[in-house]
Amino acid sequence: MTRTPPAVGPRLVGSLLLRGARVPGSGAPLDVRVRDGVITAVGPRLEREEGEAFLDAEGRWAIPGLWDKHVHLGQVAKSFNRLDLTTATSAAHALELLRERLESRPREPAVEGFGFKAPLWTDRPTLSGLDAVVGDVPVVLASNDVHAGWVNTVARRLLDLPLDPPDDDGLVRETVWFDALTRFNRIVDDVAAPGQEMTGYREVLATCAARGVVGVTDMEFHDSTRYWPDRFLSGLTTLRVRAAVYTPGLDDVLALGYATGQEIPGGGGLLTQGPLKIITDGSLGTRTAHCRDPYPNPGEPDQPHGVQAVSPDELTELLARAHAGGLQAAVHALGDAAVDIALDAFEVTGTRGSVEHAQLVAPGQAERMARLGVVASVQPAHLLDDRDVTEAIWPGRSARSFPLRELSDAGVVLALGSDAPVAPLDPWLAMAAAVHRSADDRPAWHPEQHLTVAEALAASTDGRTGLAPGGPGDIVLVDADPLQPFGSTAETSEHLRGMSVAVTLVAGRVVHDGR
Repeated sequence: MTRTPPAVGPRLVGSLLLRGARVPGSGAPLDVRVRDGVITAVGPRLEREEGEAFLDAEGRWAIPGLWDKHVHLGQVAKSFNRLDLTTATSAAHALELLRERLESRPREPAVEGFGFKAPLWTDRPTLSGLDAVVGDVPVVLASNDVHAGWVNTVARRLLDLPLDPPDDDGLVRETVWFDALTRFNRIVDDVAAPGQEMTGYREVLATCAARGVVGVTDMEFHDSTRYWPDRFLSGLTTLRVRAAVYTPGLDDVLALGYATGQEIPGGGGLLTQGPLKIITDGSLGTRTAHCRDPYPNPGEPDQPHGVQAVSPDELTELLARAHAGGLQAAVHALGDAAVDIALDAFEVTGTRGSVEHAQLVAPGQAERMARLGVVASVQPAHLLDDRDVTEAIWPGRSARSFPLRELSDAGVVLALGSDAPVAPLDPWLAMAAAVHRSADDRPAWHPEQHLTVAEALAASTDGRTGLAPGGPGDIVLVDADPLQPFGSTAETSEHLRGMSVAVTLVAGRVVHDGR
């Protein structure tokens, strides 16, 4: 008989006995006791205590709760009401999808879209083309990597963006774009139906729980430290959140004395301060990632090596301030030149933290990351979309793209994530991509850089290699052994993609029950 554990707030109060689970790989029997949100005992057959809540695993496999180390939760929450442009095969196709949206929702005061992949199009996203379709409705369409936006004239006026861009270019890129997107999000929120934002967040958290995700590092562009306590008070208590802060909010966080890992009041123990997030270069799709070698066709003609968004001196100064205040740093460095600058700053300041993306890694950089103790926060599912773009934009360099095996063999700690909404918030997809570097019938892309299933799983559990006393009561029961051996990485990938999550516990509390 199964009884729902007693809960007060976001964590279990009292004791829960999980019985009849199995250890992945071996199938050995496993019981787990969680008391007040923390694992206190693990063994093959634990005696049930009087009054203890009981959960029968029924032979399912138990793993530590999964983490996504790079998510933009606000953007994911908005995606449920955004125009989906991920299927657009051209600018003309994207405009047709937009036209259909406007016809189906004639009174919509503003339109947000997401997911177009302009580098794969043969036609250009122009300002005049967008204006011809939308009329007087403000429209902002984000690219799939969120490093560019297709913005019409009405929205440009609202956001103080150039109204007459060169060559009728409809795109706004990088730093200017990030600021514009944040401001447009606020405009849309102001005119949205009451409760729409919270509905989006509830959908996101339900998705997380259903895939076994117990925690995320939220890299949302706005001040997450400020907004998350109110969300917890509104009932969003099924997910651990590490709230990152960007440079504009750094002074406030330092003044509050919040160090990375410190509990933030109002989160019931589930909300902690995350790292200082700094974006130092661009993206592959916009040809603005900062690279040692020039682009054959750069995104910015006057910057053939890509965009250096933060100078080395400024980055060093920011990391020094963060380090002095107890903050770790998450440095967005996608190109190999950006990785150089990030590692220089980590070494000079002694700051702990991560390189986010590390998509193009030069010889010797993996060893240097390992020596400095810098984590590689990587998003394997990106390679499924980027393999073709990489061959076109970085010819001759693709063997150094997403070098997961090289990083792991060098001793770099890997942390997997999605960068959702860029890729789905699904750790099983990330693991599948890391193990078998293909999403279609083509052979794996640079298979020499793949991870084993055990390595991919270990990089998805926040440093936990198993369930042990003293660990958080974050447990996932799955219906199949994730470490089951198969004859090929393709079969393993299919197994991981189809993984069924039966139960997810956060701090000992059941937040998903799909049995």
